[in-house]
Amino acid sequence: MELLDIKSTIKVVNMEELSETERVLVHHAIDSTAHSYAPYSHFKVGAAVYLENGEIITGCNQENVSYPAGICAERTAIYAAGAQYPTVPIVMIAIAARGTDGELQKVPISPCGICRQVMVETESRFHRPLHILLYGKEKIYIIEGIKELMPLSFTDF
Repeated sequence: MELLDIKSTIKVVNMEELSETERVLVHHAIDSTAHSYAPYSHFKVGAAVYLENGEIITGCNQENVSYPAGICAERTAIYAAGAQYPTVPIVMIAIAARGTDGELQKVPISPCGICRQVMVETESRFHRPLHILLYGKEKIYIIEGIKELMPLSFTDF
């Protein structure tokens, strides 16, 4: 038997260590949490994507009493970018969340499995890794490419 040891590399930084573009994107994600429709979970998530052309597209989670009908913030932002700018690559995504108490999360949240798979597809579509920023009040995670979160994902990229 062979044991495969898989590791992920994640930078841990604070807001001051981000570039100006990264800070702006994170603030868009934080602001997007206010537009979340989360009457059932009370967990509000915002996301913002930065496109190669400099545009920023935001998204937030939208719940529905029929749970499968809802959509996460990450997919809302990625799909809106694809609808508005179908040929422009997404360079970066920032994600922020407010807990059920309404306060910003202290530590970053991680995308769900469906959102991770959408990010895999986005990277494959544009043949480039995503620069992923996961915001928490106490720390921010920087992840260079979704393969750090899904190392055995199926992709041709």
